[in-house]
Amino acid sequence: MPILTVSLAQINIKAGDPRINWATMQEWTAEAVRRGSDLVVFPELWDNGYALDKAKDVASSLSAGLFAQVAALSRTSNIHIIGSMLEKRGVGVYNSSAVFSPRAGVLGAYRKIHLFGMFNEQQYLNAGESPLTLDMPWGRTSIAICYDLRFPELFRRYAVDGSKMVILPAEWPHPRLNHWRTLIQARAIENQMFVIACNRVGESLGSQYFGHSMIVDPWGDLVCEGGESETMLTVKINTDQVDEVRAKMPVIADRRPGAYGEK
Repeated sequence: MPILTVSLAQINIKAGDPRINWATMQEWTAEAVRRGSDLVVFPELWDNGYALDKAKDVASSLSAGLFAQVAALSRTSNIHIIGSMLEKRGVGVYNSSAVFSPRAGVLGAYRKIHLFGMFNEQQYLNAGESPLTLDMPWGRTSIAICYDLRFPELFRRYAVDGSKMVILPAEWPHPRLNHWRTLIQARAIENQMFVIACNRVGESLGSQYFGHSMIVDPWGDLVCEGGESETMLTVKINTDQVDEVRAKMPVIADRRPGAYGEK
């Protein structure tokens, strides 16, 4: 299934109120289903926002709490769901993006590797240690979260692993809109893959979030882009385009990692 219909749910998030955010998430998932989407993507920490002082109270394990509710929603709605949430794992709490499948439940979870010091993530959260790439019906798919966008090493690893897309839930605020646009396009161009990025909107805890959720194709062209208000973007993409671009200009094959001290 190289054709993927994907919806980006560019929503506002109520900081520290998972009950309201869960209701919002269900409404937007229903709209994605109505549009015939195979996948709906939500922003980073759509469950709680950056009220990280409540992280331990809100977090649950992958098989319980809100994760279990989202898994059930994915199953009953027959749609894949991705977006980051607070995960309790052992004694730690992680900013985790689980991949929910309507048939198989949680296929895997990516835990944010690069914590964002400007929002004091290190004070409340544990850093993830592993990339995540999964074979999905539409092709190999990898996950990153927000600040990870500034670390090209992770995206290159995904490209070398054969990923056709990276899905990026985010809470990226003003004044860094130009960084957001430039980095998404750069990651797509240099790795010849789709970058599917869903950002939140609204004001929260002193930050103003600008949305501009977008999809950039493996040639670096803009497939879609939202504005600064709540909206759902829905498009069809053909993941075979990745193979076409990589065959035409074999950047990945032309790498010389030994020359720059990499494996």
